[in-house]
Amino acid sequence: MRVLHVSSGNLYGGVETALVALARFRHLCPAMDPQFALSFEGRLSQELEAEGVTVHQLGEVRTRMPWSLWSARRRLRELLRQESFDVVVCHMAWPMAMFGSTVRDSGTRLAFWAHDALNGRHWVERWARRISPDLVIGNSLFTQGTVSLLFPDAPCSVIYYPVMSGENQRAGSSRKAIRQELGISNETVAIIQVSRMEAWKGHELHLEALAKLKGDSRWVCWMVGGAQRPVEQGYLRAMRQKAIDLGLGERVRFLGQRSDVPQLLAAADIFSQPNLGPEPFGIVFIEALAAGLPVVTTAMGGPKEIIDSSCGMTVPPQNPALVADSLRRLIDSAALRTELGQRGPARARELCDPATRIPDLCAALQRIAQN
Repeated sequence: MRVLHVSSGNLYGGVETALVALARFRHLCPAMDPQFALSFEGRLSQELEAEGVTVHQLGEVRTRMPWSLWSARRRLRELLRQESFDVVVCHMAWPMAMFGSTVRDSGTRLAFWAHDALNGRHWVERWARRISPDLVIGNSLFTQGTVSLLFPDAPCSVIYYPVMSGENQRAGSSRKAIRQELGISNETVAIIQVSRMEAWKGHELHLEALAKLKGDSRWVCWMVGGAQRPVEQGYLRAMRQKAIDLGLGERVRFLGQRSDVPQLLAAADIFSQPNLGPEPFGIVFIEALAAGLPVVTTAMGGPKEIIDSSCGMTVPPQNPALVADSLRRLIDSAALRTELGQRGPARARELCDPATRIPDLCAALQRIAQN
């Protein structure tokens, strides 16, 4: 079964991490031959090519320049004619809006992967919903609950991302080196957040919670993630200033974009990300569990399906005091950190073991390919 995954390719976050995982773990379903089509070159195309899969460039699309869209559609139309794919999967509303009609016109089976909650109001979603897919894949039960706003008649399967790769287990050997690099002792409790620099990821609430703990000298916090767009650059500057204003300038370090996230997770002691808005899924929460970290987050969206009392703590939204209380409990008790952290890898495997999730995806796509 030949599958073409279509995505934009201009940014890098959870969706792009999932696409690289599909390439990396393709051997777990030999019947599925995945290829990728992107509109923009960048980190995603480079990482996919490094995994040894075929990446087709459709050309940059700017909707304010309709000829760029016509050109990209023409390239996709020719690719579908030459390669005879069994299924095309559009990842997110933008590629569905740009290319869904081209796939439909070719007679190829069409799937839509919902990586985010849908509301049907954005112009891209209104455009996308004009083309009904043969299958919708939701990355969580939370996301699945919004699919009917765009595609009320399409069947929808929930397939969690394939995440675990053993990287976190191997990364543990670098714990000492990372902590030395960042200037902390083995006794210091390292709290880590890894996310895009976007306001809904909860950096500000996190800082407000940490400010309630600044009298305790036993902890530091690493904020990992770089600004990819101008608005994110402004947000990052604001968060740096917020940390200074709260008296946390020496305690909170903004590490920017890092290529060694598994090593950073293995070097940390607590993962904390108190989102302001619901996470569609939350790959980084699975990565934190796989690294053996107890997790603190807000009880909304995908993390409600991931984090339970066996491996972490969830608190109501918009409550820095309760976030601070959860962090304080974990800082105070190495035994509690160990107890919750030891259960994390099993929870990660239960939800996102590639040996289960890749065959699930293969079976779902085969069903529509054979109809």
